[in-house]
Amino acid sequence: MSIAKIIDNLNLMTARLDHLEESLVRLEEKTDYAVSVMRSQLIRIKNGDSLSDDTVWAGQPYADLSPEKASHIYQNDDLDFLILDVCQEGYERPIELEGVIQIPLEELRLRLDEIKSQTIPIMVISEEGTRSIRAAECLIQHGFYNISNVSGGYKYWPKNLNSHTTVRVNEGIEEDDLGL
Repeated sequence: MSIAKIIDNLNLMTARLDHLEESLVRLEEKTDYAVSVMRSQLIRIKNGDSLSDDTVWAGQPYADLSPEKASHIYQNDDLDFLILDVCQEGYERPIELEGVIQIPLEELRLRLDEIKSQTIPIMVISEEGTRSIRAAECLIQHGFYNISNVSGGYKYWPKNLNSHTTVRVNEGIEEDDLGL
């Protein structure tokens, strides 16, 4: 066998090894993600949440909450949770939710340290629910568990008033309408 043929075979084997190494890295990333999803689901179940068969079967890393269910959780003083608002800077929210941590999606990776616990239930909300999906996925990738996306976001948040909601007077509701 000539030296040129040996070099060609070595180059071919090197290329194959590089491809195998890339495949192993992708497989490791997928495995890590699948394990984080399973951990997230187990923590939710341990904390008494019920997950649908579809959520478990599809390996969905976060729960989708209807705005009504999110509002119900928000109004329950006995539940410990955090609301993360990932709306764009300058977005005019139709309601102000007390206690919300506001971190625009674009800044989330840089400001994760503002979220003090990785296991506390977190409801992620945005303008219409799209940015909150991306934020929920980001949080899962960074080791946060028990994440819920508020489907439809502020756009579909119930307009009924409660003790936790501050409605802006300039939205057409006067203080007298609130019974104050």
